[in-house]
Amino acid sequence: MTTEKEQKQPWFVIVLLILAAEAVFILPFVIQRIFRPVFLETFAINNEQIGYCFSVYGLVALASYFFGGPLADKFHPKNLMAIALIMTASGGIYLSTYPDYSNLKLLYGYWGFTTIFLFWAAMIKATRVWGGTSKQGMAFGFLDGGRGLVAALFGSLGVVIFSAVIGDKIDTISLVNKQDAFSQVILWSSAIVGLIGVSVFLFMGRLKGSQETLESNKENNIEAIKKVLTYRSTWYLMLIILCAYVAYKGTDMFTLYTSDVMGYDDIKSAHVGTALLYIRPIIGVTIGVLADRTRASLWLIIGFTLSVVASFVFASGYISEGKAILFGVNILAIAIGIYACRVLYFATLEEAKIPVALTGTTVGIISVVGYTPDIFSGPMFGILLDNPDKVLGLQHAFFVMGIFSLVGLVSAYLFYRLTKN
Repeated sequence: MTTEKEQKQPWFVIVLLILAAEAVFILPFVIQRIFRPVFLETFAINNEQIGYCFSVYGLVALASYFFGGPLADKFHPKNLMAIALIMTASGGIYLSTYPDYSNLKLLYGYWGFTTIFLFWAAMIKATRVWGGTSKQGMAFGFLDGGRGLVAALFGSLGVVIFSAVIGDKIDTISLVNKQDAFSQVILWSSAIVGLIGVSVFLFMGRLKGSQETLESNKENNIEAIKKVLTYRSTWYLMLIILCAYVAYKGTDMFTLYTSDVMGYDDIKSAHVGTALLYIRPIIGVTIGVLADRTRASLWLIIGFTLSVVASFVFASGYISEGKAILFGVNILAIAIGIYACRVLYFATLEEAKIPVALTGTTVGIISVVGYTPDIFSGPMFGILLDNPDKVLGLQHAFFVMGIFSLVGLVSAYLFYRLTKN
């Protein structure tokens, strides 16, 4: 008889997971990352204010991680994920109407519920079940690498739509016309997110796993949480994810650096941001395969090391307009480091010997601390970036990113030592 761990999983399931895992965050995060200058202008807000939107999202997400984790151990992932995607898409339709700042913050709170409480732990658990015991690196490598490709495709589509509507008048177009163009980007993105939600509901039921691991963990929620907290690896993973996530949130600065330091216009900056997303699939698959042949925690150490070095290079102020090659090399290095960490921090659950049936609960508990940057990183980076001297603000922000990456590096090393012994 074939055990659950030996069952061959359908490839279209991981494709659906990839599509869903990035689509759910397109509206809250990816659109503003690629179109950061346009987003700020059309909504008439600054970096600090969008940071507070992320804080509202993070506060709702904090409770959602805690309660949504055990929920993922009770129901089949497809049901939770499909509902989350459709609800998130409906929020995108509202975003396209350009709500005022107060309502924009409420919208981000709503997205904190739809993308986390219903979606996050269910998606991580489904990915772990798909990977079994021997392909965790590959599963999460495909997941995060594929998410990068999906984000890049959304970004490319958005740039095409935005460019087609405004034509070649980027420097003279009125604010109203720019808003009309950007609303088309938002509406098309919302429609695709909703369609992916329907597809998840219809086709992801083919994920192979026992009823216990997928949807019916009968252990009391409180007892399950207590058990998860007894694992030392849980505490290390909290720090690893927190530091890696701060660094990832800092990728929002890349397009600002291209415009404020390197002198690129809005469309060229968006192209740079989109191009960086296209390297995520390469990094994801490569790092995932290497991690399965060695250890995921080893590659976490390498990823954090790259992030530390590249962050401090940007913070030094040495890279400026006219040093395009050095800028390209350093931004590639920091992207590789950050994306490598994102690929692997949940792939380490198998290395830490966390029971599969408690995956949702574990992800929820770890995420309560690990994703607190959703609360504080937005305002933190926003205040730094709104420095009257924009170049100096970027240097300070990259210095902070480097400090967090350094803490992550130490945590990854301690986790490596723990699991090795």
